[in-house]
Amino acid sequence: MREPETDLNVAMERYANGDEAAFRVLYPLLYPRFVSYFCRMVGRRDAAQVSDLVQETFLRVHRARSLFEKDASALAWVYTIARNVLTDQIRRQKVRTKYAGDLNAEPVDQTANVESQVLAMETARIVERALASMPDAQREAFVLVRYEGLSIKEAAQSLGATETAVKLRAFRAYEILRNALARAHAPGTISSKKNLKPSATSSVESTRASSEPNKS
Repeated sequence: MREPETDLNVAMERYANGDEAAFRVLYPLLYPRFVSYFCRMVGRRDAAQVSDLVQETFLRVHRARSLFEKDASALAWVYTIARNVLTDQIRRQKVRTKYAGDLNAEPVDQTANVESQVLAMETARIVERALASMPDAQREAFVLVRYEGLSIKEAAQSLGATETAVKLRAFRAYEILRNALARAHAPGTISSKKNLKPSATSSVESTRASSEPNKS
C-alpha cells in the first residue's frame, strides 16, 4: 500500500475513535483530492461551487466518522461521501451538471515556443470534449481510477459497483478518449497538419492496461 494512503487510513481510524487531533493529519491529505475531484466533475471555473462541495464533504466526513470501519479503505470511504455530496447538489440544482475537462495536463512551459503551446492547448480541449461526451458512469469511473488514483477495488467500493463493471466503464472511457485523439491525428484535420504528436495519448494509456476487460 502506498505510504500516503497508509497515513490516511491510520489517521481516519484515529479520527473515527474520537481523536480530534487526527483531523490535522486528514485535512492536508484530503483537501487537494476533494478539490481535484470536484473540479473535474463540476467545472474548473466554478470555484465557489467547488469550495462549497469540499466544505460539505468535510462536514459529512466529520459527522459520519464513527461509522468508518477499521481496516476499511479510507480513500474509498471518503470518495463515497464526496460522490453523495455531488449527487445531492445535482438534485438540488435540478439540472445536469456540466463536467469539466482534463485538469491533469502538464502546465505549459512559458519558455516553450508558441507552436508547442498551441498544440498542448488543442490536445487539452480534445480531451475535455471527449470527457464531456461520456456517459456519467464511464466518466466517474475513469476520473476516480485515472486522475484520483483509486484502485479498481476502491473505485468499485466508492461507486457501489462491481470491479468488473468499473473496469469496463474505465475501458470504454479510454476508448472514447483514444478515438477522439485518433480523429485529431487523421489526415486533413487541423491537428494532423500541425503534427500533433502521438505522445498526447500517454495520459490515457496507463488506464487501458489496468482497466481492459479480460478477453479469456
